[in-house]
Amino acid sequence: MGYGTIRISDTAHGTLREMSRAEGKPMAALLDEAVETLRRQRFLEQVNAAYAALRADPRAWEAIESESREWDVTLPDGLAAAEARAPYREQSRPGRKRKRS
Repeated sequence: MGYGTIRISDTAHGTLREMSRAEGKPMAALLDEAVETLRRQRFLEQVNAAYAALRADPRAWEAIESESREWDVTLPDGLAAAEARAPYREQSRPGRKRKRS
């Protein structure tokens, strides 16, 4: 992984240094995490704005709702909603034999 140089305020640098010590993570890792968190937040803000625009247009929103209703009929596929299933640890694993008591 390559690294670049950026300028940040003394306040931000101090905060990063404190967080780095507290969490035992390098400052670069904390910056990567912060950038990814901000990227995801902005993405969700854009999605929410797009949905708000759709809801503001009654014809567009009805088209979305209509399509959703059409897809809803695909859900009852003949399987029980909550089929009985053994807990994971009780299921056999391929290539391994279960111990018998």
